Amino acid sequence: MTLVLSGVPASAGIVIGPVHLLRWEVPEVVPRTVEAHEVDAEIARLHAACDQAIERLRAVRDRVEEHAGAEEAAIFDVQISICGDADLRSSVETLIRQGFAAEKAFDLVLLEWREHFGRSTNALMRERVSDLLDVQIRVLSLLLDLPDHDPVGLPKGSNAILLTHDLTPSLTVQFDRDAIAAIATDAGTGTSHVAILARSLGLPAVVGLRDATARLEPGTVAIVDGTHGLLIFNPSEERIAEYRERARVEQEEARALQRYARAESVTVDGVRITLRANVDMPDEAAAGATSGAEGVGLMRTEFLVVGRAAMPDEDEQYEAYSRVLRAFAPHPVVIRTYDIGGDKLPVGGFPHEANPFLGWRAIRMCLDEPELFRTQLRALLRAAVHGDLKIMLPLIVSVAEVRQARALMNEAAAELVARGVPHRADVPLGVMIETPAAVLTADALAKETAFFSIGTNDLVQYTLAVDRGNIQLVNRFTALHPAVLRLIKRTQDDGAAAGIEVSVCGEMASQPLMAFALLGLGIRQLSVAPRSVAAVKHLIRTVRASAAAAAMALALDAGTAEDAEKILKSRLLAELRHGGEAADGLLALVDSHIVPDQADTH
Repeated sequence: MTLVLSGVPASAGIVIGPVHLLRWEVPEVVPRTVEAHEVDAEIARLHAACDQAIERLRAVRDRVEEHAGAEEAAIFDVQISICGDADLRSSVETLIRQGFAAEKAFDLVLLEWREHFGRSTNALMRERVSDLLDVQIRVLSLLLDLPDHDPVGLPKGSNAILLTHDLTPSLTVQFDRDAIAAIATDAGTGTSHVAILARSLGLPAVVGLRDATARLEPGTVAIVDGTHGLLIFNPSEERIAEYRERARVEQEEARALQRYARAESVTVDGVRITLRANVDMPDEAAAGATSGAEGVGLMRTEFLVVGRAAMPDEDEQYEAYSRVLRAFAPHPVVIRTYDIGGDKLPVGGFPHEANPFLGWRAIRMCLDEPELFRTQLRALLRAAVHGDLKIMLPLIVSVAEVRQARALMNEAAAELVARGVPHRADVPLGVMIETPAAVLTADALAKETAFFSIGTNDLVQYTLAVDRGNIQLVNRFTALHPAVLRLIKRTQDDGAAAGIEVSVCGEMASQPLMAFALLGLGIRQLSVAPRSVAAVKHLIRTVRASAAAAAMALALDAGTAEDAEKILKSRLLAELRHGGEAADGLLALVDSHIVPDQADTH
C-alpha cells in the first residue's frame, strides 16, 4: 500500500530509489537479569560485541580515509580505543556479575561515562561525549542483534534514499555521495544544517517527517519529492511513471532557465540588482562560478570543520579559500568566519548546551579562542592575494565585538609580516545582521564596518523566538512577519544612510515571493544557492521594482504574516501575468508557495 508522508521541502528535485534506513540512535534497552551460571557467557557476549564493533569501526575508518582524508578518519580511532578500553569493559563486567544482562550493563556504564565526561571542565574530555554516544549505539545494536544500518557498504550508483532521524556530523562524513541520491529525515526544517548541506551537495531532500524512520522499512522503493516536501513509500507503477515525467519536465525547465544565467539582473523599470552565490564547500566553486553569479555573497566556512575530529590548519584553509577566490575572480567573494555552534558542530571539542543557539557560538567562540580565530584570519589574509576578498563576522551584537575581531585581524597580519608570507592586510571587514540587537545598533555598527549582510534565517529565529530547527514550530518560522520585514527595512535604511552596501544572504532570497519582498524593501544585493541564480534573475527581469515597493508599503502595515503574504503574493502574480509566456513557470512556482501540510495521506 502506498504511503505518502508530508514534511518540509529542503532541497528541490525528484529521486526514485531504494530506502537506506539509518536508525542512528540509542536503542531502547529492556532490563533483563542473568543467573550466576549465565555470567561467563554474558561476559563473553560483551567482549564479542565490542570486538565486532572494533572491526566495523576499522572498516569505517579505512573507507573515510580513502574518500575524505586521514584527519576525518581519525575520529574513528578514538572510538576504536573506547571499544577496547579495559576500564570500560571491566566496569560493564562488574555489573554483569551483579546480575545485569550485558546490554543493560553496557547501557548503564555508557550513560554514566557520558554524564561524567560532559560535566568535565577539561575540553579534551568533553570532546569524547559524542564518541561515547556513537560507541553506545554501535555496541548496543550488536548486543541486541539489531539490523546493521551503517551507511558504509552501499555500492556506488545505488541511487539510494538515505532515511534517518537526523544527519549528524559523524554520519555526514561517512556516507558516500556516489551511492546516496537523496536525503529524508524525521527532524530538521528548511533552514537546519541538514537542509543547507543537502542544497550544497545538490541532493533532493525532505526534512521534518517526524516519524518516518519508525514507519518505513529499508530496501523498499520510495520517491523523494524535494520540491513539495513529500516522501512516497511503496509507490504504484502509475505514480512512478508520473514522477519520472515530472523529473523530466523539471530538468527541461532547469535547462531553459539557463538562458538567464548570463543575462543582466535588471528589473523591467531599470533597477539593477547584484546577484551573488552562496557557497558551502570549495568543491562548489566551479559550478557556482558558471551559474551567472557576480561573485560570492556568503561562503560558509563551518563546513570545513563539521564532521571532523580536528580543526583544519592554516595551510588547508588557505587552499580552500584561494580555490573559491580564484574561481570567481575578479568578482568579490564574501567569506564568513566560523559560525560554529547551534546545529553546526564539529564532532568533538564543544560542550553540550541546553540552548546552543543562545550559547557559545559564532563570533563568541572565535573571540574566546583567539589562536583558533587568528589561524583562520591568517589563512584568509593569505588567500586575499588571489582575488577580491571580503571578510564577514557572524552573530555580531555589539561594536565591541567588531573592534576585538579587527584587533585579532591586525595581529594575524603582523604574524604574517613577521614570517614574510604574502598577504593583504586591507581586506574589508563586514558583519552579519542576524539579531534585533544588531538591527537596533546598525547605525553604530555602520561606522565600524565596510558592509552589512542580513542573515534572514537567524534574524527570523531571534526576532520571533522560534527555534529554526524545531519541526513543531515550522509554520511559525516566517520571514514575512511584519516585525522581520521592518527590521530588514531599518537595516537597509541605516546602511544606505552610512553609504555602505547591504545585502541579504539568507535562504529567503532564493524563493520568488521572498525575492520580490526584498526588492520592495530596497535591497539591491542578493545571494542565493548557485542553482537558484538563473531563476532569481528570471524573476528580477520580469517585475518592476516600483511595483515591489508599492506592495511592500502595504505589507509593512499588515497585522500578520499571513496578511503580508497575501498582499505580496497577489501583487507579484499580477506582475508576472503582465510578463506573458516567459513568466508562466514563475507563475506556477509562486502560486504553489504554501506552507506544507504536516498530515499524512494514504
